[in-house]
Amino acid sequence: MSSENGRSEREAPEAEQLALIRESVRKAKVPRAKPRTWRGAALAKELPVARVLVDKGPVHLDRLWDYAVPAELDADARPGARVRVRFGAGTRNVRGGRREGGGLLDGFIVERIAESDYRGPLAALAQVLSPEPVLSPALLGLCRSVADRYAGSLADVLQLAVPPRHARIEAEPSPEPLPPPAAPGPGGWARYPTGPAYLDAVARGDAPRAVWSALPGPQWADELARAAAAALSSGRGALIVVPDGRAAARVDAALGTLLGPGRHVLLTADTGPEERYRRWLAVSRGSVRAVVGTRAAMFAPVRNLGLAAIWDDGDSSHSEPHAPQPHAREVLLLRAAHEKAAFLLGGYGCTVEAAQLLDTGWALPLAADRERLRAAAPRIRTVGEGDEARDAAARAARLPTVAWQAAREGLRHGPVLVQVPRRGYVPRLACERCREPARCTHCAGPLEARGAGGGELLHCGWCGEEARDWHCGECGGFRLRAQVVGARRTAEELGRAFPAVPVRTSGRDHVLDTVPDRPALIVSTPGAEPVAEGGYAAALLLDGWALLGRPDLRAGEEALRRWLGAAALVRGREAGGTVVVVAEPTLRPVQALVRWDPAGHAMRELADRAELGFPPVSRMAAVSGPPEAVAELLAMAELPEGAEVLGPVLLPPPLPGRPRRAGDPPPGGHWERALVRVRPGRGAALAAALKSAQAMRLARREGEPVRLRMDPPDIG
Repeated sequence: MSSENGRSEREAPEAEQLALIRESVRKAKVPRAKPRTWRGAALAKELPVARVLVDKGPVHLDRLWDYAVPAELDADARPGARVRVRFGAGTRNVRGGRREGGGLLDGFIVERIAESDYRGPLAALAQVLSPEPVLSPALLGLCRSVADRYAGSLADVLQLAVPPRHARIEAEPSPEPLPPPAAPGPGGWARYPTGPAYLDAVARGDAPRAVWSALPGPQWADELARAAAAALSSGRGALIVVPDGRAAARVDAALGTLLGPGRHVLLTADTGPEERYRRWLAVSRGSVRAVVGTRAAMFAPVRNLGLAAIWDDGDSSHSEPHAPQPHAREVLLLRAAHEKAAFLLGGYGCTVEAAQLLDTGWALPLAADRERLRAAAPRIRTVGEGDEARDAAARAARLPTVAWQAAREGLRHGPVLVQVPRRGYVPRLACERCREPARCTHCAGPLEARGAGGGELLHCGWCGEEARDWHCGECGGFRLRAQVVGARRTAEELGRAFPAVPVRTSGRDHVLDTVPDRPALIVSTPGAEPVAEGGYAAALLLDGWALLGRPDLRAGEEALRRWLGAAALVRGREAGGTVVVVAEPTLRPVQALVRWDPAGHAMRELADRAELGFPPVSRMAAVSGPPEAVAELLAMAELPEGAEVLGPVLLPPPLPGRPRRAGDPPPGGHWERALVRVRPGRGAALAAALKSAQAMRLARREGEPVRLRMDPPDIG
């Protein structure tokens, strides 16, 4: 008895301690289990094979891979779900009839099938990360089309289309969808002869396609919102893509005013990854049918898409910098064609690609009549280089007399906008006597003035060395002049010319959204112009030659687009609005600005491109890399009949100190670029040929990599 009592007394603390340990383990956070090999596990009874798109970017691995589906994962392993699989195991690593080993990679289930075409042992799905079907058949088809058009891999496109997963957000329910709203009134569309008819066609469920030349003024955001509301009223969805967050905020506010809360979402990088995923899931689940956003929103999984719209398609922000570098305009064109949706391409300017849509009849023009346009647009005045050279005011205060008078008169009635092509102080300097560019004696880089002062503030733009006792190597001169004067220097000089007026700047470092309707000088770089309440009284477009003189095929089109964007913020002619552009009056873009005829300018540019055989009349690919690698890839590629190779030419090295951009040669490397051109209708064959050659080189691991880009936006 005593021994048993003693043993019981000893076992009691042990049992209590064991219970305490079990309770602690139970309350502790369970560590995440590593994915299993499922060796010997039973497979799903129906459709035991999953075809998986593995998230691995190289083009030679751009295919679907078959995996066995364990019975335990059968319910969650549905098409569109995210999974984790083992990839890279050899055929020798087979245990229990299952291939094992290899690295863990994420992927998406594309479909479930009864039997695999591969007769060897299959690896099993390691884990279903989430049963949420984030990859719908429509989104998969769109990504496949984009990958084929741009000679890229499907995995690369999916990284752009599907945002990263956030488990906590995924567990939250999305709100119930609201019923379709009533069809909106025409609003600002009544200013266009065919505007109300376009809106009615969208509201009926039709698929009209239009290139819209927007009238000057801020009404474009409300007009885009009404087009989206018309699509929602038909029970379909709407997608609007704009170039930047400021434009997205304007359309977001217009949609909120027109539709109320809960009917649309804003997708921009500013919302943060978790909130962005929450909104993306609401769209994917069908809770919300309208989306407005920046470039990445072009892949938003809007259900039953009824309208695909893009604003200002000439803005470089619409071009994705990551492989395979698709353009939002082309993606929305694919969506409109595949999903039989209405299409709307709008802007103050008109790109050559938009002109081609009109020229081929794929889209119809949507524009106001000339009388209404003349009333809405400001008065345009030009100052040529010869006029500027003879004008003493231009030399003293950097403003020609005409511009100075327009600014003085405009400041009596409201703010005045001054557009400068460069930010900073004096980005580039030259000898005052012979105009030879000022160069660094250490590395031959361009000299810059970084502040208001003497020669002690001269620095090299490449190596950063301070330039002391500079003198011109050509003529021996010691005095410098500005080749291009930056925004800060312009603001300083205007402050001296108008000492009683406040001067504000807007540029990359600090962008203003709006300015009040009171006298002020607003100095801005192109694209950063704030909206003035009531419109600007006048605008001065300085250094026009800096935009027109860029060594690029699109220089004229881009300059006109920048000028129209600034001039559209100015009050109309009837309200006294005036725009002064400092550029040669006889040049085609300047004349198009004076007449406010961007469509006519784009049509003439399209005719020139057709004569020269340049895009968009032809399809073109840029192949860049080390000379031997470029030559090898072009020799391996089975180019379509009639393909023409232009070049190769040596690519200029990136400027020292500047971040390396996509397509730049590596530091110290010598790259060449060749352009491959084919006639219309052969673009898909060209992309397939180059992609196949790239895949063969990567599979063989021969030579250095080569960069491919279809439809390069800048070809020099």
